Amino acid sequence: MALFNRKSTAAPTVTAAPAVDPALAALTGTYTLDPAHSSIGFTVRHAMVTNVRGSFGEHEGTLVVDGTDPANSSASIDVRIASVDTGIADRDGHLVSGDFFDAEKFPLMTFRSTRAEQLGGEAYRITGDLTIKDVTRPLAIDLEFNGSATDVYGNERVGFEGSADILRSDWGLTWNAALETGGVMVSDKVKLTFDISAIKAAPAA
Repeated sequence: MALFNRKSTAAPTVTAAPAVDPALAALTGTYTLDPAHSSIGFTVRHAMVTNVRGSFGEHEGTLVVDGTDPANSSASIDVRIASVDTGIADRDGHLVSGDFFDAEKFPLMTFRSTRAEQLGGEAYRITGDLTIKDVTRPLAIDLEFNGSATDVYGNERVGFEGSADILRSDWGLTWNAALETGGVMVSDKVKLTFDISAIKAAPAA
């Protein structure tokens, strides 16, 4: 028992702070999503046998990237619901109607981050509040950093891609129809996908 009661005289261990990658540190700044080279989409099971894919053509947002400490990074994204495109006009019309998104009353889907973390290597996770219609719930998005580049116009870009699975019923999107063979027309589970290219803002004068 004396071993556990004996006071240690050894000097406390000092843990060195992890080295900062200069290349990542150089990326620190505020970025604007480039809608022409970004995609925000979804995949949902239809009639229990196939997948329907769609995307939202109009979206805007801001990324704040801290390459020195990723925990200080953040994201803010607004998606215009009426821009949904599944390749079938009648289906798009149903999605923006009151049965689903009710786009006339709730024109935007929004995401506001509350936490960012590096999972290891190029993998990151950003957690925040996703609002659809009048419901706000937490959402975690796993992202892969695709790298950075300067384009032919001199714009500094970063790229991320990622995904998240949600239950649409958690956001009040509950419309469905029963199938004669069992099951339902539209699955509750929806996979959200993000392919993001963002341009670094010029430093303030």
